[in-house]
Amino acid sequence: MTGDAGGDGGRSGFARASWANVLGNVVKIVAEGAAGLAFGSVALLADAAHSLADLVASVVVLVWGRSAFDEPDTTHPHGHDRIEPLTALFVGAVIALLGLNLLYRSVEGLLTGTDIEFSVLLLVALGFAIVDMYLVYRYTVRINERLQSTALAALAKDCLNDIYTSVAAIVGVLGVLVGYPILDPVAGGLVSLLVVYQGVEIGRENVDYLIGAAPGPEKRGEITDRLRSHSAVEGVHDLTVFYDGTVLEVEVHVEVDGDMPFRDAHDIESELVDQLRGLEDVGDAHVHLDPSGIGEWKESVDEFGSPYDESGSP
Repeated sequence: MTGDAGGDGGRSGFARASWANVLGNVVKIVAEGAAGLAFGSVALLADAAHSLADLVASVVVLVWGRSAFDEPDTTHPHGHDRIEPLTALFVGAVIALLGLNLLYRSVEGLLTGTDIEFSVLLLVALGFAIVDMYLVYRYTVRINERLQSTALAALAKDCLNDIYTSVAAIVGVLGVLVGYPILDPVAGGLVSLLVVYQGVEIGRENVDYLIGAAPGPEKRGEITDRLRSHSAVEGVHDLTVFYDGTVLEVEVHVEVDGDMPFRDAHDIESELVDQLRGLEDVGDAHVHLDPSGIGEWKESVDEFGSPYDESGSP
């Protein structure tokens, strides 16, 4: 997650986007729930129930996700970055469960038939819900262009899922109008598969952030190239790169002239750390300087299966 343009590191923008999702879901629940109760539409009541679960997820992000902006303290010396992917993982789980529930109801509708009464007001309520969630989606995406928050990205995808389920409900209502009520469970079943897929993808991405997974070889290559671009660096070895929350942590040994003054070595280390922290997605870096040519480092195979020689070259 990157900082916002404001002076609070993005906390206010995160809160505004979270509140927009909370209020947007409340409005959608009221509109669809009222129409569903008035006309006995199970489709709208089910979509309103879907949004009720989304509301819970939005509240969790609002209350819990803001903790990711807290400064490091004695109980969390590395900060609170992992809280954000944890909230996003919760949202992904909610999305997947809602998708499975929609799939169950769709299969049930195919087997037992549907009982939907047509009314223009049902279409009005669904159209209003689509506009409502689209506006929330656009606002969340706009805020998140600066923050790059995984939790807000998950909420934005959930807004799209709400739009898809509302479109499926419209198909069902129109199916009743033209004498094909079976269109409701068919459309619902197709949408449910998409919803489950997106929930699983959100969960998979954020599990990697939580367990400290390594990035791809491209990022490792970029880090190595940046280190080697320094004129004093003679070799790179024992490079470890992993996710600490949504940002990368870098640990590396760098070989330099062993006869240089200690103060010069300290300055080089500081320069290398600053260069690494300047790379996209890198949150912190730890550089250990070794005198070149002594060969005491590990000669092992890294996690991508590439052995490193004494000069750090794969």
